[in-house]
Amino acid sequence: MTMRIFLVSVFLFISSQLKAQKDISLEDIWKNNTFGVQGVYGFNPLSDGKYYSRKIESNTEGNCVVKYSYESGMAQDTLINSKKIRRINGLQKFSFEGYQLSADESKALLTTESERIYRHSYASMVYLLDLKTNKLEQVSDKKIMYCSFDPTQKYLAFVFENNLYLKDLKSNKTKAITKDGKKNSIINGAVDWVYEEEFSMSKGYCWSKDGTQLAYYRFDESGVHEYSMPMYHGLYPENVSFKYPKAGEANSIVEVYVFAVSNGKSRKMNTGNEIDQYLPRIMWTETPNRLSIQRLNRLQNKWEILLANTQSGDASVAYEETDDKYIEITDDLMYLPGGELAVMTSERNGYRQIFLHKANGPEINQITYGKWDVDQIIGYDEKNQLLYYSSREIASNESHVFRISLDGKKQFHLTQEPGSHHANFSNDFSYFILRSSTINQPPVYSVKNRDGQAIRTLEDNKQVLDLMSGYRISKAQFGELKLNNTSLNYYMIKPVDFDSTKTYPLLMFVYGGPGSQQVVNQWSGGNYLWHQMLANKHGYIIACVDNRGTGAKGSAFKKITYKQLGKYESDDQIAAARYFGDLKYIDAGRIGIWGWSYGGFMSSTCILKGDGVFKAAIAIAPVTNWRYYDNIYTERYMQTPKDNPDGYDQNSPINMVDKLKGNFLLVHGTGDDNVHFQNSVEMAKKMIDLNIPFQSAYYPNKSHGISGGNTRLHLFTLMTKFVLENL
Repeated sequence: MTMRIFLVSVFLFISSQLKAQKDISLEDIWKNNTFGVQGVYGFNPLSDGKYYSRKIESNTEGNCVVKYSYESGMAQDTLINSKKIRRINGLQKFSFEGYQLSADESKALLTTESERIYRHSYASMVYLLDLKTNKLEQVSDKKIMYCSFDPTQKYLAFVFENNLYLKDLKSNKTKAITKDGKKNSIINGAVDWVYEEEFSMSKGYCWSKDGTQLAYYRFDESGVHEYSMPMYHGLYPENVSFKYPKAGEANSIVEVYVFAVSNGKSRKMNTGNEIDQYLPRIMWTETPNRLSIQRLNRLQNKWEILLANTQSGDASVAYEETDDKYIEITDDLMYLPGGELAVMTSERNGYRQIFLHKANGPEINQITYGKWDVDQIIGYDEKNQLLYYSSREIASNESHVFRISLDGKKQFHLTQEPGSHHANFSNDFSYFILRSSTINQPPVYSVKNRDGQAIRTLEDNKQVLDLMSGYRISKAQFGELKLNNTSLNYYMIKPVDFDSTKTYPLLMFVYGGPGSQQVVNQWSGGNYLWHQMLANKHGYIIACVDNRGTGAKGSAFKKITYKQLGKYESDDQIAAARYFGDLKYIDAGRIGIWGWSYGGFMSSTCILKGDGVFKAAIAIAPVTNWRYYDNIYTERYMQTPKDNPDGYDQNSPINMVDKLKGNFLLVHGTGDDNVHFQNSVEMAKKMIDLNIPFQSAYYPNKSHGISGGNTRLHLFTLMTKFVLENL
């Protein structure tokens, strides 16, 4: 009797605690930013390795850049102070968004009024600040792009209206390095839309280490088809047009030039006679007058490193790699001090590992080994001859930081705690700032020494954790599924008051694209919180599975989807849904799936192929036909439509709409420059022609991210309503 009273008391206490906790609301997530985490913004290691700068906001001083000691954490100096700038320059108002210090840290470039162009590109008003006098001057009276100091601080380079310019800081004179730039025709010093999106680049020039030469791209996109989309402002829509090469269509003709500051002349580098190719990276080596140019063929299965003599323009192939499927470009090519050696990552042995090479190409040795992938090369400590990198060798869903000698013998693990870790090192590698998080814990920023020992915490986001304790939030749990002769990572979120004797509806979240990951032990913010709301306020179980084709499990696992994007990925998601549906606590008749972008393609494909497995699906900004998407991304995984027509057509949702069983919501932004609104329009048209019922929503002028103002709140309100009514 006593034990029964005790158990009843415990039950009543737990119930009262659960009732006392609040439910997360959509306004908490998408309007009030209730769970917004604090970061360490505007961080920049300073040259001596002992200090770093950080942009902060002050109620009395405005925005500032403050110099801090790694060791003590004490502020040493205020490098930039917007209040002082206003006073000394007689300005009524002035604030800045970003800053860039010169090599000797005596000057800074400040950006204001930034205007986003595409994913990585901005145009801004740029000001030159003398840190000693606080004198401010405009670099240009127009918004410019990619302004930067040369290493000697004598010049600035920038891009304006598709031309590259040089400004002499002594004479204060500006001259055009190129003059043929023209919108939707010729680009100098920047890159075209598809390079920016798919090769993750925007700035199209780089200074030599001595500041005497400037290597830059020239894009001739005159032969590329334009894509136009209306932007709804005023009485008549504004028609925005830009060059967008779809799968199988013509690309820009790309050339590399080197400008010599001494004589004001540019010389073209010899990158071969083939023009239907990609040149996705240029970088200066440690040898004077030697420029490294990466070259990739149109099908992206042959990668070469060219070394060009900038005095003659002659270039030779230093390294070549081929693959029977594809090779992805990364920034993991580093020329080491002295000019003789280089390190790079490659998947040529089945997993992405690090290799040591002669700078002119030949391999010396493999540095890392294992059936796991390296994430990235972080940097090289010349004094101690140690290489720093991050990898998945602890777990495929966690990123950890290591250091290792070039012979691969002195490996040391710097991040012992579970989770995902990202390190930013001081210039001499004595210290690093580490960002660490787990799927259930917001980021913690800390300063550590070279051996990974904690010195202090910069930001622990404890206020967010404390706040979360007052809400009904349950921890996501990781697991592995053995399906389709492979092992798939997944996580699941169950209601905080989960009862295994009850049954629950299941909503699956998917992305699933090549090399991607969603099942990662890392804080993800908005989607995680929405999933918590669905679980704990509305009683849904949430699951996310990384299908075949995703990353961090080696080349074979990732590249199995080659030439048939969507086939194996959807097979895995459907099999996972069936597996979950067999669990006694999941209602197999109430399983749904949602995704965004590639995830929208996947959720569409899954409900269409699933033969009733999914009761409902939400597709946001989906690719519905691979023929509509850009050529660099699509051809990397699918070849061209001419070479692989069946792969394109058999795995595109638009060609299987007649198989729909269930409730389908299609959402898109009309101003999406990436996955064009055309995808959803054509999908809707096909479904209407076949009299297939569906729901849809569009967001005027919104880009691929569908955000701004109340947009996300409106979108997730719509999605929540759809889930509650249809699942």
